Amino acid sequence: MLDFASARYNMIESQIRPNDVTDKSVLQAMLDTPRELFVPAAKRSVAYQDEDFVIHTSDDGVQRFIMEPRVLARLLQFADIKPGALVLYVGAGLGYGPAVVSKLAETVVALESDATLAGHASQNLTEAGADNVAVIEGALQQGCPDQAPFDAIVVDGALPEAPADLCSQLKDGGKLVCVIGRGLAGKAHVFEATGGEASARVEFSAAVAPAPGFEKPDAFVF
Repeated sequence: MLDFASARYNMIESQIRPNDVTDKSVLQAMLDTPRELFVPAAKRSVAYQDEDFVIHTSDDGVQRFIMEPRVLARLLQFADIKPGALVLYVGAGLGYGPAVVSKLAETVVALESDATLAGHASQNLTEAGADNVAVIEGALQQGCPDQAPFDAIVVDGALPEAPADLCSQLKDGGKLVCVIGRGLAGKAHVFEATGGEASARVEFSAAVAPAPGFEKPDAFVF
């Protein structure tokens, strides 16, 4: 039987620390979160591999992935989540990302557009003891304006462009972290809200699966 505690420790030491993650709170949060609880049972043996993999396929064929640990860790480091923070996690999946964030923040709103995933995420988070996470079903691109403003917003999955609607839900001084661009063109961005505007900076390259619901319609061609 796989020793998940050892696998988790090895993930920290071989995948996350070598990729410039030095924030002790992020490292501890990931060490304390049992990733194997947040993947399908058939994939628990590969829960700690350093790559995205499919965790769900919807009835209409949309595949959802769990983000590779090192990318999530770096995004969370740049999000700079403080104790007492209210955080929106966009794209809850099966709940792993929100579970990690729950150890950094006071309250996490985990938004998920797929009803099946939302149900499983709620169950998994309860099992993991993450009682400061509220799973909400809704369109990812719309965020949760009723719960805003947020100290931080984490987007799980690549976006085609800057998420203006989500940035508008940040508190002044709040940060949104996400990957923009597909495949090897993906770049991790940090948006920081100041005076009603959001300034952006690029921090690192990251290839992650696209977040559903943000697709740009094809341009009309005469």
